[in-house]
Amino acid sequence: MMSKAFKKTVISGLTMAMVLGGSTAAFADGKGKGHDKDRDNRDTIEKKVNFDKDVNINIKLTFDDLKGKDVEWAQRYIASLASKRVFEGYEDGTFQPRKTISRIEAITAAVRLMGLRDQAESADAKAANLNFKDADKLKQKYPWATGYVSVALQNDLFAETDDMIQPEKEADRLWATTLLVKAMKLQNEAKAKMNAKLPFRDADKISAGSVGYVAVAIEKNLIDGYEDNTFRPNKPVTRAELAALLDRTGSQLPDHASVKGTVTGALNNNLLPVKSQNNEVLNVELDSNVFVFRNGSRVAFGDLRTGDQVLIRTYGGKAIYVEVLNTTSDPQQQTDFTVTGTLNSYTLNSKGGLANITINQNVNGGGVQSAVYGVAPEVYISGDVSQLTAGRALELRGKNQLVHTIIIR
Repeated sequence: MMSKAFKKTVISGLTMAMVLGGSTAAFADGKGKGHDKDRDNRDTIEKKVNFDKDVNINIKLTFDDLKGKDVEWAQRYIASLASKRVFEGYEDGTFQPRKTISRIEAITAAVRLMGLRDQAESADAKAANLNFKDADKLKQKYPWATGYVSVALQNDLFAETDDMIQPEKEADRLWATTLLVKAMKLQNEAKAKMNAKLPFRDADKISAGSVGYVAVAIEKNLIDGYEDNTFRPNKPVTRAELAALLDRTGSQLPDHASVKGTVTGALNNNLLPVKSQNNEVLNVELDSNVFVFRNGSRVAFGDLRTGDQVLIRTYGGKAIYVEVLNTTSDPQQQTDFTVTGTLNSYTLNSKGGLANITINQNVNGGGVQSAVYGVAPEVYISGDVSQLTAGRALELRGKNQLVHTIIIR
């Protein structure tokens, strides 16, 4: 029973904005402990999924500067790419989603997307001779990128007429689109579509030699136009926009470091039972900071349901990214939930009401799991709202991943 000392209040709209100051709160979240050593029981029918060697690389899937409607939509793409070490944040912990992408950053990401990172970072690739006019500039300012340019050349990511790398030049939509179609090895298809009639009002601004690449990109659902039916080929691409392009491209390339399957039972001791598309019975160990994505937002790993079709990526022997591809439609699986933890942060909607709330939860092994929950339009808050601050103990109650009651302890 709820204590009578708690005052039950309905908070919505501008009321929440007035009580909480009308701004988004952001607090540091907890960090889990390191990865366990690699364990692989491939001789048994029931396996623990483990695709990678034991590593000490820290993979960051969430970034503090992914705030605002103009960039929050890219969170899933960014986490997905970061889980594959394709497109990562900066050393200061930011992702800078609104920053325009440079050509060398885009080339690097494309090479990694093709699964060629190790080759690009090998000693031979780094020592390669590059016959570009600005090769010396690249080696002086971006010595780490020499191998990536070398591998990009070997895989036809440059045009035969390119005599400069132009590493610092902004990547525009047309250039980035062409690059990713080449990364998919679809040059022949593009050449066969050079006479295609593109559907955009500004199609006349797309060079004749690029029409086929745009046509293929449309066909493969890599890109689309703007609401005014323009393509805007010369518009610089932001890091958030490139993340979406890269993830859409990567979903159509071989991904040997992931597994797709169906959740067959409840999570037990951080092990998720999954039946793969090859009908293998797998026990997937989840990292304490695993990023679980469902229906447009991040959720706690305990919210994975029997029947969910999932894409799982592992690193260091544990799952670090889980995306629910097709949620179960079984109404018995869509039940009420109650979770407890401490407040990490919250965001407000355009009307000043709570949109999402993030809490930290302790997990087995001493780590901390941060989980994001959507909040119902008229949420009941029990307790002193002014105490909705970082570290405050909370109990969240809801249904189908939407919180309808917040109890402040």
